[in-house]
Formats: sequence, structure tokens, C-alpha cells
Amino acid sequence: MGRLTTFSKLLITLIILALLFFGYRYIAESFNLPQIGPADDDTREVVIGKDEAGEEITIEIPPKSETVEKTAGNWDYIPESPIGGKLKGVVELGASGFNSFIIRTDQDKNWKLERAEWSNSLVYEGMASGTDVTQGLKQYIAKFLDYGVAGNEIHFVVSSGALKNDKTKTITSALKNLGFVVNEVTPEQEGGYALKSVLPKVYENNAFVVDIGSGNTKVSWMVGGKVQAKETYGSKYFQNGVSDAKVYADAKRVGELIPENRTGTCFIIGGVPFNLAKEGRAGKERYTVLGDPGSYESDEAKTKAGLNIYQGIKDGTGCDQYVFDWEANFTIGFLLTLPY
Repeated sequence: MGRLTTFSKLLITLIILALLFFGYRYIAESFNLPQIGPADDDTREVVIGKDEAGEEITIEIPPKSETVEKTAGNWDYIPESPIGGKLKGVVELGASGFNSFIIRTDQDKNWKLERAEWSNSLVYEGMASGTDVTQGLKQYIAKFLDYGVAGNEIHFVVSSGALKNDKTKTITSALKNLGFVVNEVTPEQEGGYALKSVLPKVYENNAFVVDIGSGNTKVSWMVGGKVQAKETYGSKYFQNGVSDAKVYADAKRVGELIPENRTGTCFIIGGVPFNLAKEGRAGKERYTVLGDPGSYESDEAKTKAGLNIYQGIKDGTGCDQYVFDWEANFTIGFLLTLPY
């Protein structure tokens, strides 16, 4: 065989490179390896899975400086950590119990969760059923003081759902007698606080927030730098004899109010999303991506009701990406509105 010409060598090299390129793409698609794609300063569209109908689900990855990647079950976004800062504590008097949080926050409102206690229904029911409420609250507050939270940095918030519950009146009266301010919030305020705690700044222009509570559900989004918030039924609507069809229709109606350019991603919190996220959490990650509402099965009435609300919002918005935040809560958003 004679010597190869320069052109022949170049041609063979190009063929080898092409085979390597397409070979890698085939292997990458088969084994979910990183794709060869645009430069880091371009927005990329990445296939992240398939829905129940077999259609591909994709997300847009922003430029490298704002990258928030979705993996199987996780959402790799790391919020800004506070620099220095101080401890603040808050107790939510919810429709089903106490939630309490201690955060460290700085002057720029960056925050980090230091301690959380969810759904402390036993304490709540004990206080509401005739136990010495004042003594019980003193013991509860002592936990904050022992952790290092100053007395003037302990706050109490009554959720809009809990305002409909007569059991909270005894507790709020006792708190006021102890010298604490009890902050009662409207559904619109609650939705705004939820957004402030859970929505990353890089998503303000293409995402919205849902907080599915027992007493009501709050849906919020940003328009022109201002928070828009709406209310629909909560996950205990069945206790009031409201039909699934009526709740679904109202949740769908609220979802349809959100501008289409804000429905790329939903950051979701609340009791029912918490239970759904437990099924898909891989470790101790901050964010867990929820599955389609139709993919969950439950015999528990509250969960089924929450899934009905979830489905209505999904159908109203057309959004397919629901990201649960394990640390956020609307009361943390309330803390972030207070003077430093």
C-alpha cells in the first residue's frame, strides 16, 4: 500500500472524530452522561425524563453564572449563605399544630436554617384542650432561649388557616399575656412570605410558588418586582363537605391567573408536598423534585385532597417542574421582612 496523501490523512482524521462524537452522544443518551452541547454562556435545554405519556420533559439550564441543574430527584441549587448574622426564631400557629424555626440571617437577608420542628401537634392539642397554656408556652419558648435566640427575636405568627380554628384563640391570648406580639396574616401576606423564603432570585422571572396548607393554599409569583398572591382551598377541605370537583376547578382557576412566562418552574411547600417529597428524597439535599400528582397513591384523606389541589394547579399552569424546598416556610419569609 502506498503512502497516504496529506488530504487522505486529514479525511481519515475527520471521520474518526465524527465517529467519536456521535458514538459519545449515543452512549451519553443511553447512560444519562453529560451531553456535548453549547458553550457555558448559552442557555441549554436538557432532557430530564419522561412523563406518564412517554413525552420527554426538558428544562432550560441558564448560563454558567446562574446554573441550577436538575438531577434525578434532586435540584442542585445552593442559596447564598449569611455572612455573620444573628439568630431569629419564629413559631407558626398552624391549623394542625406548631411549626417552629430558628434561622441565622444577615443584613442582606441571606439566611440559613439552624433548627426546625415540624407539626408539633401534641403540644398544640395539649395547650388547646385545657392544660396550663401559660406554663406550656414558657417551656416551649425556653427551647429558643437555650439555643441562643434573644427574647426580642422570638416571634409568633398565626397562619390564615389557623385563624379559622377556635383552638388558637386560647393560645394567642396566653402569648399576649406573656408580652409577645402575635402576628396574624392574611392569605395574600402568607403567599408573599412563602415566596420570599423559597423563590431563588435567579428564578423570579420564570417561576411561581405554591404553599399547600391544611386550611388554604397560597399561590404567588412576581410581576414588575411586586408579589402577586392568590388563595384557594386547603388540604382539609373534605372536612367542610366541599367536593373534589369544586376544589380542583378553583385550583385550576388560580393556576390560570399566573402569566405563562412565570410557569416554567414551581417551588412548592406545605404539609402534603412534604409527605410526597419524602418518597423521592435521595439524602439530605435541600431540594427534591416531585413526581406528577397522578404518580402518587394514598389512602390518607388529607394527602388525596392535596393531590387534587396539586393536579388542579398543574392543569391550570401547564407547569411540569415542581421543586420541594425542605427548609423554607412562609414564617421564615416573615422573619426576612423584619428590620435587622
